[in-house]
Amino acid sequence: MFEEFSRGYAFSLDPYQVEACAHVEAGSGVLVAAPTGAGKTVVGEFAVFCALQQGTKCFYTTPIKALSNQKYHDLVERHGADNVGLLTGDTTVNGEAPVVVMTTEVLRNMIYAESSTLRNLGYVVMDEVHYLADRFRGAVWEEVILGLAESVQLVSLSATVSNAEEFGDWLDEVRGDVAVVVSERRPVPLYQHVLAGRTLYDLFAGDAPTAVALPNKHAPDVNPELVKLAKQEARGQRDDSRRPRGRSGKGKTPTKGSGRFGGAASRHDARGRDRSEQGPRLVPSRWSAVITLERAHLLPAIVFIFSRAGCDGAVRQLVGSGARLTTPREAARLLEIAERHAGGLSAQDRLALDYDFFLEALQRGVAAHHAGILPAFKAIVEEGFAEGLIKVVYATETLALGINMPARTVMIEKLVKFNGEAHVDITPGEYTQLTGRAGRRGIDVEGHAVVMWAPGLDPRALAGLASRRTYPLKSSFAPTYNMAVNLVGRLGREQARSMLEQSFAQFQTDRSVVQLARGAERDAEVREQYLEAATCHLGDFSEYARLREEIKQLENEMARARKSDFRAEVYESLIDLEPGSVIWVPGGRHEGWAVVVDPGRGRDVEPHPMVMTIGRELVRLTMKDFPTPTSVVGRVRVPRKFNPREAASRKSLAASFHNKLNELQPEPPAPMVARPNQEILDEIEGLRRRLKQHPCHQCPDRESHARFAERAMRLERDQVRAEKKLAARTNTIANSFDKICAVLTSLGYLSAEDPDRVTAEGQMLARIYSELDLVAAEALQEGVFDTLDVPQLAAVASSLVYEARRTELGRMSRMPDRESEKAQSRLRDIWRRVGQLEREHKLERAAEPDIGFAEAAYAWADGRPLAEVLELCQLPAGDFVRWIRQVADMTGQLAVAAGMRAQALVSEGAPPGPADELPRQLRMVVDQMRRGVVTFDPDED
Repeated sequence: MFEEFSRGYAFSLDPYQVEACAHVEAGSGVLVAAPTGAGKTVVGEFAVFCALQQGTKCFYTTPIKALSNQKYHDLVERHGADNVGLLTGDTTVNGEAPVVVMTTEVLRNMIYAESSTLRNLGYVVMDEVHYLADRFRGAVWEEVILGLAESVQLVSLSATVSNAEEFGDWLDEVRGDVAVVVSERRPVPLYQHVLAGRTLYDLFAGDAPTAVALPNKHAPDVNPELVKLAKQEARGQRDDSRRPRGRSGKGKTPTKGSGRFGGAASRHDARGRDRSEQGPRLVPSRWSAVITLERAHLLPAIVFIFSRAGCDGAVRQLVGSGARLTTPREAARLLEIAERHAGGLSAQDRLALDYDFFLEALQRGVAAHHAGILPAFKAIVEEGFAEGLIKVVYATETLALGINMPARTVMIEKLVKFNGEAHVDITPGEYTQLTGRAGRRGIDVEGHAVVMWAPGLDPRALAGLASRRTYPLKSSFAPTYNMAVNLVGRLGREQARSMLEQSFAQFQTDRSVVQLARGAERDAEVREQYLEAATCHLGDFSEYARLREEIKQLENEMARARKSDFRAEVYESLIDLEPGSVIWVPGGRHEGWAVVVDPGRGRDVEPHPMVMTIGRELVRLTMKDFPTPTSVVGRVRVPRKFNPREAASRKSLAASFHNKLNELQPEPPAPMVARPNQEILDEIEGLRRRLKQHPCHQCPDRESHARFAERAMRLERDQVRAEKKLAARTNTIANSFDKICAVLTSLGYLSAEDPDRVTAEGQMLARIYSELDLVAAEALQEGVFDTLDVPQLAAVASSLVYEARRTELGRMSRMPDRESEKAQSRLRDIWRRVGQLEREHKLERAAEPDIGFAEAAYAWADGRPLAEVLELCQLPAGDFVRWIRQVADMTGQLAVAAGMRAQALVSEGAPPGPADELPRQLRMVVDQMRRGVVTFDPDED
């Protein structure tokens, strides 16, 4: 079969492709790990070919809908429309074809539903299987790998990862007979450069490790010209303006990463002079950088900027400078592509989306690509770039993991990025991913990676970054409520538990357990040597040392308990705050009375309320401002449309706040002092008496013996911690599953009498795939959604899926009307109750429902125009469309679950009520949401 298949390609296949295809033809599963653009998909296409030849089915899965759509068109061109189908959640084309392209979630849902489409399935290709490490969606890949029938041959395609053998060992263990084929050879050599001023310098004195077929163990020397440039730049700088003092970086906190890759340096030298006015300008402007690349024939290029605003700003800068990188013919072709994808936009929508500027930049050969742009615009950019018409694309790092968009050159503007909490250096794995797009196979003879100079850049550190290829694959797998009811329903409790113990997460944990055990053995030997050195002629010094250690541990435990109790109480007091709550701020710069304007609750972050102080100052507080819990002494009405930027709004609220304080005349609460635990105090006192009575207490060499004993005790503490880690890591996933099942049983989703039976409520939960799946199911059960109209349903459902970006957390959020606010209040009560259960069972608490998108979802479902809704939510068009689609997807799932609930109520003989109408209302939400820009290019997530 392989010979016939290979004749379909105009080029000869690489040795690793031939090897991998041989394993597939022999009936084995295979994991193929190779660099971006190396042609891994040939192996997946061979599996498709085998399925068609043998009369079986092949499912080709991808992580995102855009890739599924792209692969579908590729396979249709190769095998014909009759043989190929597409399933992406909201798109179904020829779903029973012998070859079906789909997103991984679709296949997971099929497995749980035991779909008839799985019959005669012979092959599954998992493209971009390294998505398994994704924190939010990675578990889906493991669910599929573990859930597929044994007879299915699995072909896994991955980017180059440094632990491919470990991943392959796991696949071999759970699937049986899986070969690992790894290729580090890039099909197009990659040369590394630094752009300083208008000069392009080679990073290495010899060939870059990425430019040779088999790189040496030792990287070549750094280009001496770059080292000389760095020294010249450093002469006018204090050392601490370039990077932190000391080898460890202690002594100074850098503002931008470690400082090794620039960005930490001061703009001014030691004498206060602007460094840009001294000597040659090393930091290139964006326009001069593009000109340099064009003159060196290095376009088209992708320029990575780790900021959406930075990408949009770069496009405006280039257009503003008069840049034109296309010929008239190329500009005309780009206009054709744009009109094909966005021709259906109304004049009002074009205005709201600034389409005219997008088109002007596009026809000049410049565009931005990030999650904030409209999917239709993204599709235009991708097609235009793939045809070589767009010359420069400014992109965020999400492009490195997305659709196939190779370039001749990849340029990175800065090697430091904001990770949501701090500015950090990019990792070698991230650098490899970003630069992996440089060099188009079959078009370019070589690819180029260019780093723009930044003040304080250390060329040697950059060379180290470019030489290392570390990109380990780590499992993000964790059981969920939905996963639990689905697995128990299919396999029963024990078999489901056993299956979860086979996850890659547990496999990696078990390997680390072996390493921990070996370390503990070594420490035990050293500990005995220290105890021997602490021998005392007056008595057993190890016994004396243990008494001292026990006292120390009890004192630490008491201090920790006081701090932990306060912190938990503070968290609970803040999580209950609402707009208008009048509170006492017990610490920090803003100590005193305040009124809450915005509670500041967001997912994965601690509460950070925005308050107005007694001095009319609007400030955002953190947990540090609350050394002790607060309480609500009264309430002030905060208008629904309160705008913190408007002086009139602030003045009105301040007046209401002062009136309330005059009315209440509250007294500041007395400072809280944690009471020490009397039992622990008594125990410590008893141990101290025993210590003084011990014979070794009188030893003249007591402190000398104690030094050796303390080292032994430290090792003993480490050993106890290691043993706890061993115990915690053993069966981690299965233990978590047991706790989840306990919660589900207590709420009636699993039967208390028969552990293998999923109740009617559990079957409903099995249809809800969401981080807040259990909260959503409980809300359905309690009728939270029953009396809401379509826009109100959209608003409340949005809180179950929306997650504000950190840059949005300061924005005021409100529910759109009183009815939706009541429903949301009930939803939050349910979330609290579920959270209490999770705490009792020592499970991580689910994220709080986020109302940040509620007004936008309401307005869109209410039929309002795009411009008005974008103005309301202040989100980029791409984010808006993505969240609307997720809300529509969530309400679709709720419609199915609500239908099951309605049927169950009918079968129980319940009289007709609002619950019977709810499934139809929820389906109407889906219909109302899917309009206008939301329906353009629905193949993009």
